[in-house]
Amino acid sequence: MNVFLITLAILLAIIGIVGSVVPGLPGPPISWAALLVLHFTALAEPSVQVLVVTAVVAAIITVLDYVIPSLSTKKFGGSKAGVWGCNVGLIISIIGLPFGPQGLLGVIVWPFVGAFVGETLNHKPTKEALRAAWGAFVGFLCGTGIKLAYGIFVVIVLFKTWL
Repeated sequence: MNVFLITLAILLAIIGIVGSVVPGLPGPPISWAALLVLHFTALAEPSVQVLVVTAVVAAIITVLDYVIPSLSTKKFGGSKAGVWGCNVGLIISIIGLPFGPQGLLGVIVWPFVGAFVGETLNHKPTKEALRAAWGAFVGFLCGTGIKLAYGIFVVIVLFKTWL
């Protein structure tokens, strides 16, 4: 049974890292599930404190992943219209409407397009609208980087606990 649980934990950790860059897979919660599964083995048990702290961090990262592109859009000079456009773009990428780019490309493109359209509708010059849209892209990269870092951290904790 321990071999099965350890194998499942490793598989979940790998899926969690993949989920950090692939839309539709919540990377941090899946990575955390790897630690939870490992907790139930007789060979290695991460402490309850580690499980609680990593669960809270996974939840915060998951929420931030949806907030960071909007904040970044605003930081790059976007108005409320650009932030709303970025949010609409995020929603389109999440629900996967049957038009335009989907998947990983959609998560990059739709917030960018949404922020650009929002700023354009707000009568901003193209240069300023593109700057706000670039902010949405930078926000996406930051969110992805944070999720990847968490996934790698979980893998390190997993193997350090197990070995």
